[in-house]
Amino acid sequence: MILVLKTGVPREKVDALCTFLQKTYGVQTNPIYGAQTTIVGLVGDTQSIEVESMEMLDEVERVMKVQEPYKRANRKFHPDNTIVRVGDAEFGGNKIVVCAGPCSVESEEQMIGIAESVKASGATLLRGGAFKPRTSPYAFQGLKAEGLMYLKRARNRTGLPVVSEITNPSQLELFMEFVDVVQVGARNMQNFELLKELGRINKPILLKRGFSNSIEELLMSAEYIMSGGNTQVILCERGIRTFETATRNTLDISAVPILKSRTHLPVVIDPSHAGGMAWLVEPLSKAAVAVGADGLIIEVHNDPKHALSDGQQSLTPEAFDELMKHLAPVAEAVGRTI
Repeated sequence: MILVLKTGVPREKVDALCTFLQKTYGVQTNPIYGAQTTIVGLVGDTQSIEVESMEMLDEVERVMKVQEPYKRANRKFHPDNTIVRVGDAEFGGNKIVVCAGPCSVESEEQMIGIAESVKASGATLLRGGAFKPRTSPYAFQGLKAEGLMYLKRARNRTGLPVVSEITNPSQLELFMEFVDVVQVGARNMQNFELLKELGRINKPILLKRGFSNSIEELLMSAEYIMSGGNTQVILCERGIRTFETATRNTLDISAVPILKSRTHLPVVIDPSHAGGMAWLVEPLSKAAVAVGADGLIIEVHNDPKHALSDGQQSLTPEAFDELMKHLAPVAEAVGRTI
């Protein structure tokens, strides 16, 4: 349920209204102060609350029922776009954020070299996997804590904030120290115990859509994080499984405008995992920028042929530099920068 308040209601009256609703109806309240309108979202058992009784309150202009199961992530609850700030980068702002780096951290020298290169080309965050959930138990699983240390040293050298994937709640202490944006991979999108733990921390969460999950399921996973108090959630479309075998996954480009219409959270695209081949990264990135994505996550490796994971979809630093140049006019065409 959403209460749209009358214009000019002061904050002290909004606070008093929230206290009254919490005590009287046992619901949680989420006041959102917009440029023109203040709304109060009610979360909990709202079925027993009569719309008429809410409309009788002096501060309330009108009442809206929210039918969707996700509340805090719902644009109806939060009409203005949420901006998630990471260092100097703003996910959801006018400038499109680009995260770049290797699928897996392999060495300190590699990470520092790639970090310096992608920063020079215009990347604003450094990505790299230290804990790698793989389909095969015999595949490279990552350098784990050692990899996070290399990421931290690359951050110290370049100033680029670090994005890395968490696979288990037991890793949280390490991630709080070494990582700026905690990534939840496709395999863990519905790991609800992990999502609950991430809801209790004060760090941005990059939540990837699962292989076979719907848009509503993605938003419900975001709701798990936000219900714990952490509203710094960035959604990521990285391709879904379909009958098509020509690409690694099928990039659901329509997910961007659909998500933008349903949620206030920023939305980014991972063209590397979607296409699965390096030559597809540029056209998919251009499409993502054109359709309104707030950011890109691109795999870059100094020696893709010998990468320990996902070399076939990784760009060389030189190819990444060219990509950034080619994306600039696309961003300009849709009124944004990159």
